[in-house]
Amino acid sequence: MRHLTTIIIGGGLSGLSVAHRIIEDQPDHNFCLLEQKSRTGGVIWSHKEQGILAEPGPHGFLDNCRESRKLLEETKLDKICVRASLQQFVRYVYHEKKLKMIAQSPARILLAPLISPAAKIGVLRDLWKPPLTGEPTIAEWTRHRFGPALLPYVDAAVTGTYAGDIEKLTIDSVMPGIRAIERQYGSVLRGLIAKRRGVKNSRRKSPGLPAMTSFPGGMQQLVERLAARLTEGDNLVVNSPVTQIIKTESGWQVMTTAETLTADNLVLAVPINTSLELLAAIATPPLSRLPEAAIANVAVTFSEHVPLPKGFGFLVPEQENKFILGALFSSNMFAARAPGNTQLLEIMVGGRRHPQRLELPEQELIDRAVADVRQILKIDEQPLFARKLPSPGSFPQLERGYPALLEWKNRLEATTPGLHICGFGWGGIGINDMIKGSFRVAANLLAGNSDQQEPEIKPVYF
Repeated sequence: MRHLTTIIIGGGLSGLSVAHRIIEDQPDHNFCLLEQKSRTGGVIWSHKEQGILAEPGPHGFLDNCRESRKLLEETKLDKICVRASLQQFVRYVYHEKKLKMIAQSPARILLAPLISPAAKIGVLRDLWKPPLTGEPTIAEWTRHRFGPALLPYVDAAVTGTYAGDIEKLTIDSVMPGIRAIERQYGSVLRGLIAKRRGVKNSRRKSPGLPAMTSFPGGMQQLVERLAARLTEGDNLVVNSPVTQIIKTESGWQVMTTAETLTADNLVLAVPINTSLELLAAIATPPLSRLPEAAIANVAVTFSEHVPLPKGFGFLVPEQENKFILGALFSSNMFAARAPGNTQLLEIMVGGRRHPQRLELPEQELIDRAVADVRQILKIDEQPLFARKLPSPGSFPQLERGYPALLEWKNRLEATTPGLHICGFGWGGIGINDMIKGSFRVAANLLAGNSDQQEPEIKPVYF
């Protein structure tokens, strides 16, 4: 029976980032990463076909996270990454049967003709509305604080991140930092103004708008670079599903389908629902699992002569009754995503509200997705290529009960020596969330503590 200082369960971005941090900070640390599949990377992989480079999973990440920038520097990926600045590209929302350009700052959004003058004045209700008690959904919270006119745009923003339902996702789960400001100042607007004044008084230079970041070979290049630091059969074992974890007096016992390992420390770096299944053997969580939402990505190419708006793409609020959730103008964002004189779009279908659409025959799903895009963008010609890409996995939905689940997880880490938890769904679902959580876990592991991150204010970019 092999004994290690640390076992990492999960070879997605979270597990690979923990392993990277250990190698950087304590090269002689005796650890092993276990991955159930034949490849590492989890939901991150890039689809290459006939000169097309598409992303079934995440398309990129913003370059405004210190931990992510450090990861790129240490892996030398910062030398080759490609960026699309939010300063140069905009996002659109399809609302009231037309595309409406969304600026990337709250002030510009309020000045734009997106809602009526009366509705804009109604946003000021936030200044005197008391915070709602309990766990209001994002829709309930938005109506209460700012009025119903903003709902389509809030819906679009949440769709673009979670593929979720604003009538089910809760504000405490998705934006705990904003909720904390609301409670502290009695108003989101007052709180944000106070925070902005604090930044000015500290003489810190505003970083400006971030850029969407990817790589010439797609997002898969990130996880491949991290995995290249590991040695298969030594500190990396693939095709090794974990069946059980046991807390012992001296540490941990981990059973896989092939072997049993022991370790002083255990890092669970798997998606939140997988983590809950394994943790149930040592403690009972307040929720056995979170709801999930899956999407299908339909990659299509059109001739370069088809005019596309200059921007990242568009999102579709539920009230527009369209088949699709939105589309990304991939060739606008990054070069060399489509061959020759063509341009790539990636269309999103499904989500929390419409899982049944993913069960449609493949050609019907493609045809309906393409029909929506052609109608919205006023495209006359048929696509030159259209393919439904395999789904890499599902999005955990941060609905009621999630804050209590986070508190349970934090208590469990604090009271269980050698246990460290991160992964998809713990503290967020973005690339930056995963890297930040993994770096925190690695720092706690090497220092022998269980410090937790305070809720932060996450800017909302469409």
